[in-house]
Amino acid sequence: MKSPFANLIVLFLFLVATHSLAGERQVVRMAITTSTENSGLLAVIQPAFEQALDIRVHIIAVGTGKALELGRRGDVDVVLVHARLAEEAFVAAGFGVARHEIMYNDFIIVGPEDDPAGVRGMQDAGKALLQIEAAAAPFVSRGDDSGTHKKEQVIWQQAGIEPQGHWYRQVGQGMGKSLQIAGEMQAYTLVDRGTWLAHRATIPLKLLVFDGADLKNAYGIIAVSPERFPDVHYSEVERLIRWFESDAAHALIAGYRVDGEQLFYPVN
Repeated sequence: MKSPFANLIVLFLFLVATHSLAGERQVVRMAITTSTENSGLLAVIQPAFEQALDIRVHIIAVGTGKALELGRRGDVDVVLVHARLAEEAFVAAGFGVARHEIMYNDFIIVGPEDDPAGVRGMQDAGKALLQIEAAAAPFVSRGDDSGTHKKEQVIWQQAGIEPQGHWYRQVGQGMGKSLQIAGEMQAYTLVDRGTWLAHRATIPLKLLVFDGADLKNAYGIIAVSPERFPDVHYSEVERLIRWFESDAAHALIAGYRVDGEQLFYPVN
């Protein structure tokens, strides 16, 4: 027969184990664009949604192409990316449930102060790239199948140019590193405005091409399909998506500023 003391030990261990299990929060795997992280926005919103939803979110910051590939393999539960055509194809193929557009900013072209291609003040990105190519002025491309890289490729295609030569360098890096390389090379590059505002103080380049109709940069969030991957944490992702559509999320996104400038605009 067990002593009363032994029974108390068993009860104590049971209560500790029960408390530990109850205190564990569900981990959601989320692939996001490097621009969301490099801009500093993620550091502001992640603590808010983790606390509001009582979950932990494991962030994987990669380019859009890599994020969607992780989703196609079922290696993440949700993706937050910015290449609409690729996102819609991801959903249409049955890998994602639905695309929810949650915020936007825009793409810009930055370059050296002396602007050898003469693109300063232009709004038409395609015409600006034509002039950069004609001048054989250095241009840094992310070259990583990210949303920014996809957008750059579309603009080159619309301009009727296949960029190649010593002046065009694909670096296979995230946006922050690509900006750094462009600054070191005194080269032009395409960048999302959020990342530019977050890094411009340390990058010796200037904002040259902006406000073009073809430069909108929309971000979508997509739950990975639970029908294709039954192990994904779909219920938690549904709650996360609803949070991004809430007034609280909109206020945080709209309120995030660098040097007084708004980086992202929520979709209401």
